[in-house]
Amino acid sequence: MALAPPLLRLRGIGMRFGDLIANDGIDLDVAAGEIVALLGENGAGKTTLMNILFGHYVADAGEIAIADEAGRLAPLTQGSPQAALAAGIGMVHQHFALAHNLSGLENIMLGTVPLFGLRLPRREVRARLKQLIAETGLAVDLDTPVRALSVGERQRIEILKALSRRARVLVLDEPTAVLAPLDAEHLFGAIRTLAARGLAVIFISHKLSEVLALAHRIVVLRHGRKVADLPAEGADRETLARHMIGHALERPEPTAPRAGPPVLELQGVTCGTGRDRLRDATLTLRGGEIVGIAGVSGNGQRGLAGILSGLERRESGRVLICGEPAGATARQMVARGVGRLTEDRHHDGIAGDLTVAENLILERTRSPQVQRHGLLRRRAIRAEAEAAIRAFDVRCPGPDAPIRLLSGGNIQKLLLARALHGHPRLILANQPTRGLDIGATGEVHRRLQEAAAGGAGVLLISEDLDELLALAHRIAVLHAGHLTPAIETARLDVQTIGLAMAGHAAGAFAPIEAAAS
Repeated sequence: MALAPPLLRLRGIGMRFGDLIANDGIDLDVAAGEIVALLGENGAGKTTLMNILFGHYVADAGEIAIADEAGRLAPLTQGSPQAALAAGIGMVHQHFALAHNLSGLENIMLGTVPLFGLRLPRREVRARLKQLIAETGLAVDLDTPVRALSVGERQRIEILKALSRRARVLVLDEPTAVLAPLDAEHLFGAIRTLAARGLAVIFISHKLSEVLALAHRIVVLRHGRKVADLPAEGADRETLARHMIGHALERPEPTAPRAGPPVLELQGVTCGTGRDRLRDATLTLRGGEIVGIAGVSGNGQRGLAGILSGLERRESGRVLICGEPAGATARQMVARGVGRLTEDRHHDGIAGDLTVAENLILERTRSPQVQRHGLLRRRAIRAEAEAAIRAFDVRCPGPDAPIRLLSGGNIQKLLLARALHGHPRLILANQPTRGLDIGATGEVHRRLQEAAAGGAGVLLISEDLDELLALAHRIAVLHAGHLTPAIETARLDVQTIGLAMAGHAAGAFAPIEAAAS
């Protein structure tokens, strides 16, 4: 496409955290109407660069300029989100910045209207948001408290909040990680429309197919440096992967299920409330197989995951683990051999102020390998953490570092090490690669396949259909809390699964609908 003069210009951006070089002399221009994809492994410096742009950090070196109304580039004050917002820069963060006790509408109003007047313009804001929802397809209940929304619904609130501020430059950090294909297509359509009207978009994603479909230009960072800046037209996945990770992309090879005895049986299980409600769910998962659960966020996934992680009480039905009744608490589920990867790794998976080593043994504090006579065996815990860091390639300052300092991908690798400790019989993998780069994603996939090959049953809950089709031996779909029977993956495709996620049975799922009627 023919590019206009830069609307945004970054020159020589450098940022260091102790000995870690996060950004190293990065230059970036973005024109009005241009969609630029920013790629890189977790820890490559993408989010740091965008946080500098949005005013969360002040760069150690470099300058940022944004065009004024006359098109002249003027310096942007660093270290001030207010200055960034005033200049027309909006950002949707990968980790949400929402007040959980407020509704979606109130969260959006927090950043767009004064809250100390005699009357809050709720009606006007709601009308504008309804128009945005119609344009993007990001349907969400604006009146529900954020704490009651699923992760996917919270992300939709974040996207709507950014779009409602009439930004000239919009930064989207993994905005489709929790969207179904149809919703992602609607969002892409809205982004293209907004770009055609002059909006500049910086789009961060680990999904190479999305980047190639949406972007005009692709910028790749590796170890804090810009290593590629190329037009999307003519680019391919293999080329981008080599730029990102320094070598060719290794795709997961489909594996044959080992068809062992059942490790999980759901028999008419009902639990949860509202959008998290699971209704009369029946499923059998055998050792040696991976069963995928597809569905748009907020259709019962939280209820299903809550039952298996010991965080949700069932109203009716039975849950069997290896033929025996499952426990009702998280401790009991772990004791019965359930390894857990939770949906929200920051909220449910870790204690941010504890160390890497302490987080690794959180589920085994009563184990004799971890404590003796009520006292933690610090030396043994540290040695175990060092071994896990090496085995799972967790890039961190060391076992004594607070886990909150790690990137999302490295936190997930550590949680995977914790979940797989002791060779669990059942593994709950709930959105295991959300927000991860292709390198970290490949490592998670490999570990799950190895666990299944070793006889474990893996329940893979994911909204990434490519992931489900690549890993799962069978796939079931959740819609409005109802779980379909699991169908062999070889009989399915993206379109068939996508229709079932929207409540329309087709293809392999069609006989199910006919039988139900």
